[in-house]
Amino acid sequence: MADRTPAPAYQATKGSPLDVDKDFYSKIGSSTSRKLTESFELPIRSGKAFSVPRGHVCRISTPYGPQVGDLNLWARDNPRERFWASRTRQLHRSHVTTFDRLWSCLPYLRPMCTIVSDTLAGYHDNFGGRVHDLLGTRCDPYVNQLLSGKAFDFHCHSNLTRAILPFGLVESDVHDVLNVFQVTGLNSDGQYYMEPCPATSQDYFEFFAEIDLLCALSTCPGGDLSAWGWGKESGCDDMLACCRPLVVEVFKLTDSTLLEGWESPKSAAYSGVHGLQMPMF
Repeated sequence: MADRTPAPAYQATKGSPLDVDKDFYSKIGSSTSRKLTESFELPIRSGKAFSVPRGHVCRISTPYGPQVGDLNLWARDNPRERFWASRTRQLHRSHVTTFDRLWSCLPYLRPMCTIVSDTLAGYHDNFGGRVHDLLGTRCDPYVNQLLSGKAFDFHCHSNLTRAILPFGLVESDVHDVLNVFQVTGLNSDGQYYMEPCPATSQDYFEFFAEIDLLCALSTCPGGDLSAWGWGKESGCDDMLACCRPLVVEVFKLTDSTLLEGWESPKSAAYSGVHGLQMPMF
């Protein structure tokens, strides 16, 4: 059989929501007409929740060097609408980059944000792995206990849980993440692997909020994942030296012409009957 590349299951046909206006989002990503509205440094092995209003840009950066961050998204006024990692992976790719969108769960199914800048765009390792991972999910204390027999309270799942409590959310609201700056792939046996984070002090990842967002970000306790392993104890393990803070900045666009013609996307138009209404014959 001749070599071939299978076509993607979900096609970005002309005019569809997958066919983004690259010129529009390129201008947003490159614009310097911005006003900083919020900025904070996220310490190692911690989490923080924050709002990004629709029409604003959020930047996550690595000014101290390589560090993985686990990102969750909710609709700010309706946390039942939250990021759907698996559908995003199907609609775009296993590792997202500029012009890809992060989509919300059913029954909403709309783009929550669009990636407008990615200094690591095009990165891949020697095994086919890429950066900004949707293949995996957050590390958590349950699987750590299962595999190592040890308890650890500062996995990304726990960091995100603590971060959202002030917003009235609970552990069950934490969901599958976008692993920002994380390099992953599948080996020849189809098994998930992780490689060290390639980010430098100059790298960043930016997204444009399509709707009002509540975001939560965790600095992964594995840091840059160069010494990753199960069952390490807090404060005395090799991974601690690999951990660095992340910086988050939220910007308001001050050039009003940039958003001319843009509208916040509406939820999917499906009526939601699911065949429960008897047809009229």
